[in-house]
This record gives sequence, structure tokens and C-alpha cells, in this order.
Amino acid sequence: MGIIGRITSDLRLMLQRPPRQQFAAICHRTKKKTGDLEVLLITSRDTGRWVIPKGWHMQGKQPHAIAEREAFEEAGIKGKATSEPIGFYTYMKKMRGGHKVATRVQVHALEVKGAAKEFPEKGVRRLEWVSCDEAAARVEEPELKSLLADFAKMSQSAAPSIKKAAERA
Repeated sequence: MGIIGRITSDLRLMLQRPPRQQFAAICHRTKKKTGDLEVLLITSRDTGRWVIPKGWHMQGKQPHAIAEREAFEEAGIKGKATSEPIGFYTYMKKMRGGHKVATRVQVHALEVKGAAKEFPEKGVRRLEWVSCDEAAARVEEPELKSLLADFAKMSQSAAPSIKKAAERA
């Protein structure tokens, strides 16, 4: 199939199906010495681009619980996610076979309580703690860039409500 055929096929699939749904976590912590806010970025398994932990719907699990589970499986992060999302972004998910599907990602803030030494995807991804501005500069998805750039301001002004929401979860 030539490039025009593949583009046509991708467009047809995008227009015929509603967006797929994933759930993600912006894992955050505060540096003890400086009080600076940091967020976790991980690399994707296939392309190595910078992303946040995310995954597909799991039967019987609430979205914030899915975000917590993905943070653990992909990065070994333990913590509580807010029950309410802090935002959404969309991207084209490359599936097996090369076709792409429109995917909407519901994002939850996850306050990090600890990290496991062993976790399912250890050694498969790189993990880095960076500032919100650095995270925004590294990711490719425009809406995720905006979420990360705004997260520092959001967490400062809403710190008590984010903590309360995480405690209720």
C-alpha cells in the first residue's frame, strides 16, 4: 500500500470510529531541599518519545485507579491520584500493524508517596523527574504540553483541593 493509500485508510478509520479512551497520571512530587515541583516523564516502549504513564480501560476499575496502576506498572510509582481529572489531551495512537487511531486521554494528578525497586516494566523505559516547563518542552502532544505547562500553577493554587481529592479516592 502506497503512502496515499495508507493516509486514506487512516482517515477512513479516524472518521468511522469514536476516539479510543486512555487514562493517565501526571506523577508529581516536591523536592525536599528546594520545595520545587517535579513531574515524572517516561519514554514510550515503541518510539522512545517522552510521555506520562497511561493505559486502556480495565473492567471494574475507576479511571483514577487505572492511572495509579499504570504509574506503578510503567514506572514503579506508588501514590494517590485525584478522583476527578485535571484535564484531557488527544493523540494518534499507533497500533500494531501500523494504523493509527484517535485516542482521548483523561489525565489525573498523582501525588507520589514512594517508588518500588521492582515493577513490571522496569528496564523497558527511561524515567526522569523534571520541572513542569521541561516536561512541556519534551512531550510532542500539544494539549499535553499545555497541561504540563499549567500544572505548576494549577497545583499551587489548588494544592489543598488536589490533596483532598486524592485522599477521597
